[in-house]
Amino acid sequence: MARTDLMSRARSGDGEAFRALTEPHRRELRVHCYRMLGSFQDAEDALQDTMLAAWRGLDRFDGRASLRTWLYRIATNRCLDVLRSARRRAAKQWDIPGIEPPEPTGLGEIHWLEPYPDALLDGAISVPLGPEARYEQTESISLAFVTALQILPPRQLAVLILRDVLGFHANEVAGMLDASVESVKSGLKRARAGMQRRLPVTTGREPPPVGNSPAEDAIVAKFVSAYESADIDALVALLTDDVFLSMPPMPLQYEGRDIVARFFAPIFGSGQRYGLVPTRANGQPAFGVYRHTPTGIHGSGLFVLTLAGGRIGAMTAFEKTVLPMFGLPQSLPGAQ
Repeated sequence: MARTDLMSRARSGDGEAFRALTEPHRRELRVHCYRMLGSFQDAEDALQDTMLAAWRGLDRFDGRASLRTWLYRIATNRCLDVLRSARRRAAKQWDIPGIEPPEPTGLGEIHWLEPYPDALLDGAISVPLGPEARYEQTESISLAFVTALQILPPRQLAVLILRDVLGFHANEVAGMLDASVESVKSGLKRARAGMQRRLPVTTGREPPPVGNSPAEDAIVAKFVSAYESADIDALVALLTDDVFLSMPPMPLQYEGRDIVARFFAPIFGSGQRYGLVPTRANGQPAFGVYRHTPTGIHGSGLFVLTLAGGRIGAMTAFEKTVLPMFGLPQSLPGAQ
């Protein structure tokens, strides 16, 4: 009865009633938009558009599906509009003066990728999943998974997330996308094949330690010590043989311990001092990176680590513009 009353009040223009109805779904919808778009800022915009559309279109909610399903329908189609518009952040050229990077082993396509703060995952990836879900919620928010999603065509991307990540039935997804059940099944088959080709091969690689466990803390502490002391040998000792380094929106990518060592050698040898502030992103250890200068300690970016056993299997470096998303300042108190 209370929910019926809230819906009645919301339809009559009561904004507080509308927020009471939709707030329980807000965090999971933001994560859904992030998986589809790969960008935290784009996901925020899509979430705001979703809520505005739901508010304006509440009279069209007929109750045949749940309010949650109806909101997912709106959010999914808002994200599809963004993907079809191709208005994505452009790739950026190397811009660190005085340091020349080695020739990359590859160039990344997903230059709009942004990290997702773990602080906003609380209550967002612990929601009950439908019976069709195939992925663990923690796996489906990892940077590797979100990156692989971005390669898929928009409709396949939407179908795979709705079916294999969230577990909606095929007929529910067909209703959300105004499509036939057969086209949903066909799109899912192609999307699964595409993900299988794109997800990094982890066969034979040790699983990461449990988040915030002593095992994770140990490797994180070694990484911080190596980076803050500019100890290239100590850093390299922490890397897997096939370690992968990327740095969106710069497309440069480096794969393999030797080439990653060559990338960091001039940075560590430049005489610059760095400090790391711990945080978490995409269910993974992350650090705000701060450079000591004569004028203060200024943010230079954010690292996200992908661990494999007791080593680092991947490092993703993001620009300093993402620091505020994690509640991290652009500068720290103190000077060199």
